Amino acid sequence: MQLYFRDNFFNSGVTEIVDASEKDAGYLDLKSAFGSSLDVYGPGGELACSGKFGFFSSRWNVTDAEGRELGQLRWRMAFFSKKYTYEAYGRGEYDIVSPAFSQEYDVLDSGERSVARFERVSGWFSSGAFRLDNFSEELDSYELVAVIMGVHALQKAASTAAT
Repeated sequence: MQLYFRDNFFNSGVTEIVDASEKDAGYLDLKSAFGSSLDVYGPGGELACSGKFGFFSSRWNVTDAEGRELGQLRWRMAFFSKKYTYEAYGRGEYDIVSPAFSQEYDVLDSGERSVARFERVSGWFSSGAFRLDNFSEELDSYELVAVIMGVHALQKAASTAAT
């Protein structure tokens, strides 16, 4: 499944999710400009999952519509690349990797097979827009949207801390 979605410049409000043929596939609710929590809704307007930082934590937690934890995303130290790990509870760990200056990421399972790929498709001064290609049977596309927005939130937090 291929999905396109984006952040808002002020990190708040509702943004659409569309499929490869630009048909409505749901939306993101970026809850507040003062926080990073978000909800991901499917094409029928139903809540699919949510993402947010843990209390005083640098880890991104993903929950389902009922609030049950689906997994946790964390940054991993790597030289000359960007690396994150998503622990999908009961479904394994997935490495999210990208060369240092690239905007393309691969989501790899424990056998180092690509189960999804995403890239930032927005311009330099615009808010983050992404394309997701999901090949996984274990990870739902809307869960991956929350994970990708978590990667984006971790990167924004790191760049804010560096200034």
